[in-house]
Amino acid sequence: MTNKKPAKTGNSASPQTNRAQKSRPQSSRAQNSRTSNNRAQNSRTQKSNAATSGSSLMPLLLVVIFLAGLIGAAQQHMLPYGIAGMYLTLSLLTFIAYAIDKSAAKRGKWRTKESTLHLLALMGGWPGALFAQNVLRHKSVKASFRNVFWLTVVANLAVLGYGIKTGAVDMFI
Repeated sequence: MTNKKPAKTGNSASPQTNRAQKSRPQSSRAQNSRTSNNRAQNSRTQKSNAATSGSSLMPLLLVVIFLAGLIGAAQQHMLPYGIAGMYLTLSLLTFIAYAIDKSAAKRGKWRTKESTLHLLALMGGWPGALFAQNVLRHKSVKASFRNVFWLTVVANLAVLGYGIKTGAVDMFI
């Protein structure tokens, strides 16, 4: 009978020492996790500060100028009142849709589809959407959403401009 000793693995430390060594990397991981959480929180704070700074006044100013221009054009008989009324109504409905979606997001409830919000913006509710994005700070950070949103604004204004140029808006009189 031969006495066989178990082969050494190169680690002569006791099991307690092994546990202590294994726990060290976990604590450094936890520290790294806390550091990345702090960075993410600081980033969110910076984004929210940017949303409340003067940079957010430009879109609001754009909304006010556009709606005032529509109402002025309608009063000067350059544009039917129905068009101005349609933009105002759709803007209000779109703002409400954003507010409902923001509320649902906070409560973890069923959300409004992004395609629905884009469709409302495309149909003429983009001033209300832009106002909601800035006032409610909802859907204002996600780049892909913002890119599609601005495409809907350009498409809507192109259709409005085409309708004015060709006289197609006159059928709303």
